[in-house]
Amino acid sequence: MALPDKSKRCILMILDGIGDRSYKELDYQTPLEAAHTPVLDRLAARGANGLYHPAQSGQALTGENAHFSMFGYDSAEFPGRGALEALGLGIAIRPEDVAVMARFAHTEEKDNSLILQKSARSFSEQETEGFIQAIESYETDGVKFRFHRIEGLTGVLLMSGHVSPHITDTDPITAGHFLSELKPWQAYTRDPAALNTVKALKKYLLWAYTRLKEQPVNALLTQRAGQIKLVPFFRERYGLCGISIASGNIYRGICTYIGMDFRAMPDSDHPGKDISGRLVMARQLLDTYDFIHVHTKAPDAAAHAKDPIAKKNVIEALDAGIGEAITPILDDPEVLVIITADHSTPSSGPLIHSGEPVPLIFCGKGVRRDSVNKFDEISAAGGALGGVRGKELIYLILNNLNRAKLCGLMDTPIDQAYWPGDYEPFRLK
Repeated sequence: MALPDKSKRCILMILDGIGDRSYKELDYQTPLEAAHTPVLDRLAARGANGLYHPAQSGQALTGENAHFSMFGYDSAEFPGRGALEALGLGIAIRPEDVAVMARFAHTEEKDNSLILQKSARSFSEQETEGFIQAIESYETDGVKFRFHRIEGLTGVLLMSGHVSPHITDTDPITAGHFLSELKPWQAYTRDPAALNTVKALKKYLLWAYTRLKEQPVNALLTQRAGQIKLVPFFRERYGLCGISIASGNIYRGICTYIGMDFRAMPDSDHPGKDISGRLVMARQLLDTYDFIHVHTKAPDAAAHAKDPIAKKNVIEALDAGIGEAITPILDDPEVLVIITADHSTPSSGPLIHSGEPVPLIFCGKGVRRDSVNKFDEISAAGGALGGVRGKELIYLILNNLNRAKLCGLMDTPIDQAYWPGDYEPFRLK
């Protein structure tokens, strides 16, 4: 078997949700533009810059959809958030099972419907366990339901039996809106499994409402049903041995799904310290892995608080933390450093995520150096990388690792994206 050249490796650093919009209180700059980021600016100055969107510009993506594209997979292969969260929890989910995200929420009745309300307070572990025990398992119409907690009031509802993932959400996400009715997707209105799933899940959710009706959270809301599919592992598809260093259960689930390793590092109240620790770990793993994903949720979390100045402060803390750990990585000529985000997260307004592209840096030996000397959404637009979309990111990574395959070469029966492929040697006998 031919083995790829292992001399070059890469660290892909994802600053989750760092892209944003401009705000008057920041003199019409984005939080990233307004932030003092000497370390990220230095990296921009010694590399190639551009703007990245994991799909189409203007399309608002979730983190899991964005990462799926960044890791080089097509949207048709995506199994759904619920399935990935189940895998992250270590649930033995079968291909015929369906998993859907579920969370406890406070609602009020109006016109024979339910309106989502803001929760008045947080809940103790004992209270939360009580909520879960009230609705943990149920069975009807040939479907078994089992709730598995992720964290807080959020979990995964595993459905086994005559089920389908092609159903609508009931969670309106935003307080003040009616819960949406369960329906099959338009293309599945005559599909028996989808119709049965709608029927059974509606019964379960109504039953859960009666069980929780007198509680401070009185309803279970569902969204993003999913079902696992058979996909090639990351090593098989791109010839890279990969690992993710992150905190979220969803990234463990993605890694399980595509065959990457995972190292959990919990978040603290000190995002700079967190990202520094993850980069130190990444450097230690460079002898074992040639693709290392380093993730921080901090900018995204700050933006969800809808405070542009708070997000600016988090970005500055991250910059300082990166500065504490990045120098020995940059001193290694065989390490390619890529810095970007999975999506933009607006610090104001009703959107959860928005569709603006995010800045992208490639920094390493042989990478073209452009005239950009600042890491932000506006400066990056003038960089040598231009606009990068979707799976182009993983091909750029392979190219800069000197593993890009010349189109037309077939050293293996499968048209692999990398070179040299995992071919068998020509035998004389």
